[in-house]
Amino acid sequence: MQKLEHLLQQIFGDSVPESLGHDIGLKIEAAKSTFPRYQSWSEQDLILISYGDSVLTEGLLPLSSLHRFLGDYLEGLISAVHILPFFPFSSDDGFSVIDYYQVNYSLGDWQDVAALNQDFELMFDLVMNHCSRQSLWFNDFVNGSGEGKDYFIESDPSLDYSEVTRPRTNPLIVDVYTRKGLKHVWATFSDDQIDLDFSNPKVLLAFIDIFIYYLNKGGRFIRLDAVAFVWKLLGTNCIHLPQTHAIVKLLRWVMQQLDPNLVLITETNVPHQENISYFGAGDEAHLVYQFALPPLLLHALNRGNGHYLTAWARDLAALPEGCSYFNFVASHDGIGVRAVEQIIPKHEISDLAESVHNFGGFVSMKSNGDGTQNPYELNISLFDALQGTRTGSDQWQVERFLCSQMVLLSLQGIPGIYIHSLTATANDHLLVEQTGRTRSINRHRWQRQEFEDLLAQGHSAQAQVFHRYRDLLALRKSIAAFNPQAAQRVYDCGDAVFVLQRGLAPNGGVSLSHEALLAVFNLTKYPQHLDHCAQLPQAYLGECEDLLSEERLNLVDYKLKPYQVLWLCPVTD
Repeated sequence: MQKLEHLLQQIFGDSVPESLGHDIGLKIEAAKSTFPRYQSWSEQDLILISYGDSVLTEGLLPLSSLHRFLGDYLEGLISAVHILPFFPFSSDDGFSVIDYYQVNYSLGDWQDVAALNQDFELMFDLVMNHCSRQSLWFNDFVNGSGEGKDYFIESDPSLDYSEVTRPRTNPLIVDVYTRKGLKHVWATFSDDQIDLDFSNPKVLLAFIDIFIYYLNKGGRFIRLDAVAFVWKLLGTNCIHLPQTHAIVKLLRWVMQQLDPNLVLITETNVPHQENISYFGAGDEAHLVYQFALPPLLLHALNRGNGHYLTAWARDLAALPEGCSYFNFVASHDGIGVRAVEQIIPKHEISDLAESVHNFGGFVSMKSNGDGTQNPYELNISLFDALQGTRTGSDQWQVERFLCSQMVLLSLQGIPGIYIHSLTATANDHLLVEQTGRTRSINRHRWQRQEFEDLLAQGHSAQAQVFHRYRDLLALRKSIAAFNPQAAQRVYDCGDAVFVLQRGLAPNGGVSLSHEALLAVFNLTKYPQHLDHCAQLPQAYLGECEDLLSEERLNLVDYKLKPYQVLWLCPVTD
């Protein structure tokens, strides 16, 4: 308990209530007796990201429909499902939670979640920074009585908020009419998502209760949504504050008491060095969302130039023990560009945004303290974002897209695969019109019959991508070099290609604990030879087997086809 008391001191200073540590300890002890046990992560771990209603079947509730679809097509190929917020909500497609303990009745119930958990491990979202204006807690605040009456941050709108980091352009301080008159509260993301006051120990205790409840309901992976903003202190930028990091450490410690193989994931869409600060000293997040990867990879494939991708990947710092990356290249949100503000020049980000517009997408902006705005997020289906390059659309969409997915499957970490990548989903402009939100462009709801009709058409994009993707998942799970703990080295073999080795020993040879593999990606629509092959380990300069095509080749004189990928192992016989 000494560690717990130390963390609470870091969060609250000298104002820690005497009973807080005791109350947290009681919640942990109560959970231990019924808690499941998990295996440590491995190359078998592949996580699918999906809304509860991404695949609909007539006559079934959405969670049951999703379960049946995944069971029919992906059982044995993915290990876990991230069900995006499935709680009652009032806006933002689930991220404005009304009741943290209930399943949205339109999706199903906790029995449906438990049934899915029989076949797949699960990831849940802990939406900590804010809750819905329609929540009981906020109703308590409006009425001035009840549990939530002191759970929110009252602020004076006349004060100077220019230093506060803003992920949105909406007003930070919003008006609320209460029984005690007009009040003003903090709302980082929207006027329906009211920020919670974590300087109140009761708020922290309430979220530890929710956290343990989710773990007991089958959530092995817990994603801390927008956690970087949870602690506010006027006069600072109100992001990544020491108290925020201490709260993440506390949640990690709670997990450790229950099962060391539980996994805490931080979602912080910020520049790369700030993002990886949530590893701490190996005592904060187990996994950190790799936010720089999606824009870097899209930029590389859009330009046919992997200079920035290679430089960034080559310079990734060694991971703390027991930590890794949560890699993704598409998600329910758009493609955030904040993570690469210090990596890709501004004019090239603007060029990429122009391509997104040309391919039917949108660009969301954020406010800066000086009144200017910068691109924050590119809203587009990844499949449509890769329909061409900066010179326009072409015939290489499927190959370019699959190349992007194979980069995801090859990098060190655990892959998070958005369901609409598996299904090669196009931009959903109709849903944007219906919701009025640009993020809806990438949140299509498939009717299962509609999707299966497309699968039956061998020439459809869905058939071409889905069947090949399933084969890739099956192959990847059999390759020990893709264990999240297997080391990685990136080589600069020219801007037209991206080259990395997995499962290497410190001297560059084959690891004793993991097989070794060299992954080679042609980032262009033109045939390519590798430049600077001499820097590669000698074992790959002779005869190798490509695990993807099952062909033998010599890399030195091999010509890569447009967007071709090789997973190479040296031939030893």
